[in-house]
Amino acid sequence: MAASSPEGSSLCLGDSAASPVDGMEPPPGPVLAHLPGELLEQILCSGGLDYRDIIGLGCTCRRLRELCVGRGKVWRRQLRDRWPSMMKYYNQTDSYDWLEEFKTRHKAGLAVHKLLVDFSRRFITERNIPCEFNELESFGYPAYFLEDELLIIINNESKKCSVLQYCAKKILCSMRQEATLRDLKALLQHPSGNHQILEGAALIDQYCNPLEDVCLKNILAQLDDILSKVKTLLTVRNSRHPSIFLQTGAPSPIEDLDLQEQALDALNHVLFVDMKFKGNVTDYYNPLNSYIHQVLITKTGIPISLSVLYLYLAEQLGVLLEPVNFPHHFMLRWSQGHRGSVNISDYAYVDVFGGGKRLTARDCAYVIGLYVTEEFYAAVGTKEVMQRMIGNLLNLGKRESKDRNFMLLRVSLDLYLTMYPDSVQHLLLQARLYFHLGIWPEKVLDILQNIQALDPSQHGAVAYLIQHTLEHIAKRKEDGVPNIKLRSTESEVCYSIGLIMRHKRHGYRGVIFGWDPICMMPPDWIENLDTENLTNGANQPFYSILSDDGYYTYIEQEHLELHPSPEQMLHPDIQLYFSEFTGTHYIGNEELKIQYPEDMEFTLDCIQHSLDGQCSASQQ
Repeated sequence: MAASSPEGSSLCLGDSAASPVDGMEPPPGPVLAHLPGELLEQILCSGGLDYRDIIGLGCTCRRLRELCVGRGKVWRRQLRDRWPSMMKYYNQTDSYDWLEEFKTRHKAGLAVHKLLVDFSRRFITERNIPCEFNELESFGYPAYFLEDELLIIINNESKKCSVLQYCAKKILCSMRQEATLRDLKALLQHPSGNHQILEGAALIDQYCNPLEDVCLKNILAQLDDILSKVKTLLTVRNSRHPSIFLQTGAPSPIEDLDLQEQALDALNHVLFVDMKFKGNVTDYYNPLNSYIHQVLITKTGIPISLSVLYLYLAEQLGVLLEPVNFPHHFMLRWSQGHRGSVNISDYAYVDVFGGGKRLTARDCAYVIGLYVTEEFYAAVGTKEVMQRMIGNLLNLGKRESKDRNFMLLRVSLDLYLTMYPDSVQHLLLQARLYFHLGIWPEKVLDILQNIQALDPSQHGAVAYLIQHTLEHIAKRKEDGVPNIKLRSTESEVCYSIGLIMRHKRHGYRGVIFGWDPICMMPPDWIENLDTENLTNGANQPFYSILSDDGYYTYIEQEHLELHPSPEQMLHPDIQLYFSEFTGTHYIGNEELKIQYPEDMEFTLDCIQHSLDGQCSASQQ
């Protein structure tokens, strides 16, 4: 390391009493280790050194070793610079061994990366990623270490690791969704209170949007801002209004009806006049209307999502409302007399979708558009509200087009079955969905066997699925001949096994170890990678490639060209597919030769054609 002192002389490492080397005098400037401690620490924390530099400096002398201790500022700065998002998990008042934290985070990153490379290989060769990731749990690292590494890979702008990013997204989704289901099950043990309804809505949102930054804390912070606006308006209208002085999170109900009405009037003005919240009439069936974090962003929603927000805000102002599960139109009811009365005329009904309008019982039938019996006017609890929200998503999921992989239907079924695990109707729908998509046959079989145990009368309905699922599992386990691909029947395929290629746009190189006449990835891959916007779309040859930095990639033909100067690859799995390197190309092993029997001759012709072209260009 070299730097300049104020006098312009250079700093050096080591002790000032060190003997000259080959008769040379020590440099005239101050020795680095002899600088004042604060200045030396500031240099080491300047951000210009990485962890390898710090390790090296700590080995040079006792003074620097003391500054580079694990509990000091130097390693804390290293952790913060390399993984800035990690610092929110540390209490700044506590003492940590930052070196040990750095080591653990670094080892977690290596373990995740190794697992992702293995999943990438399985995904490209088998088109399959495990639906459960028990390997991650066995690592023993904190979950946020693993999530942070996955997010770094997902947000990497390099196009070389698209398969790695796809697998990272799948794993991160699975991790977060499993954690969300655990929280949901815990909530269902104590489902009471309007705060629990908001928390349940947030958990539904989290599960359906695992890659979004959705958390109850952020939602509550936005609602606190709305409450501040309401209290400011109340202060203008009635400076002594009790709602102004209520503490957020622990409100006391206001008994006076006039004061309750003042609070609701102020809430309506802020929400629907100042902030322009409204029911989404033009795009009612958009699933975004059901996600609380999206409702707060777009300020539009459907009756139940808007009501969940309104319910919580009113409670924080001291007004206790209750959810009412009317068919087709969710509302809230406000007691006008004795709370808990069974007389439906003792309540006003708040239509949040209609801008907070208050209705009588007779008005409700007109808004709903059909006659409803008195039992529908009763208040419902947290579980019934969540069931209604999930049921809405289920109905929207059934409307999905087939090319979207039915993702909304899948996640909403997961949520519903978490609440009602013995619902035979929904278990059967889940089994049929997985069977239709051709995924997780073992899980399909488990679901079908569970249905038979719950309801033996369903034997006829599931027998067909069980038979074909068993056949699918048996076929997959067969050690038969691999799928043979003939070039003579695929005229559009321009390249072959063993050729070393270069990406036209990004410049990296790789060797082909497989090809498909068209893109054979699942629909969500095609959508995430924007494949349809390629010049030739997904209906062009795609190649499975080992890239020069150890990744597995799947690349469209239009972005590939022969590498002008092929060299031996350093990919760690090269021996899984090839027997030798000839100097210009790789020779596939016996398995590849069986699967691609015509490729070897084509590879030789392609190399010869390339060499002839280079000779011709040289002569010219």
